[in-house]
Amino acid sequence: MIAAFLIILACQLAGEVFSRTTGLPIPGPVLGMALMLLGLRLSPWLRQTVRPVAEGILRNLLLLFVPAGVGAAGHLVTLGANTLPVVLAVAGSTVLAIIAGALAFKAVAALSGLRPEEGP
Repeated sequence: MIAAFLIILACQLAGEVFSRTTGLPIPGPVLGMALMLLGLRLSPWLRQTVRPVAEGILRNLLLLFVPAGVGAAGHLVTLGANTLPVVLAVAGSTVLAIIAGALAFKAVAALSGLRPEEGP
């Protein structure tokens, strides 16, 4: 079990080190995950070693959201008094994020010379 945790953390660390030393705009944990995926595809021993720990982490993934839930529950009175502004802020930021994503997509498509395909 400790070996599996060390392997998982080593992949994340390797990804982080590679990302920072090369200056790639890809987050280190993403590179570490790609490294882990490559290792899992190539090594049956690695799959067998990491599987129980990975399944345990995935089964208890919801626990990572507990601190945020506790923080929100600790401020229910404040949230209750400001329900409308909070809902408007969440909805508004969601709409703005969608618009920003669409505009960024259009800008990248225009810069790369891609044109949207026309319908039938």
